Amino acid sequence: MQMSSTDRGGYQIVLVDENRIDAAVAIAFKDRMRNLTEGRAGPVVLDLGAVSFIDSSGLGAIVAAMKQLGKDRQLHLAGLMPNVAKVFRLTRMDMVFTIHDTVDGVIDLHADRA
Repeated sequence: MQMSSTDRGGYQIVLVDENRIDAAVAIAFKDRMRNLTEGRAGPVVLDLGAVSFIDSSGLGAIVAAMKQLGKDRQLHLAGLMPNVAKVFRLTRMDMVFTIHDTVDGVIDLHADRA
């Protein structure tokens, strides 16, 4: 599972560099998210800009990643393509996650509140 992490504006940005999060990669996604985020503090932005397809297993993996962060760390989602955003709307997961158009939108929002 191709994912990378950077820090910016007080956020850990996790970039998913895959076009699918589905049953075939859900376990690898959860493991990679845990490896990238464990032992860290602060909010996480999951950049899904490269992801064009997500199924229920992928959605479950993102929920699991949010739970792995614990209640003290927030998981933001950014850059959802229309097909991916539709899955979040249809499953009402858009009510569970804070979703932003872009990673910059998250950073700018944080800067405005600082």
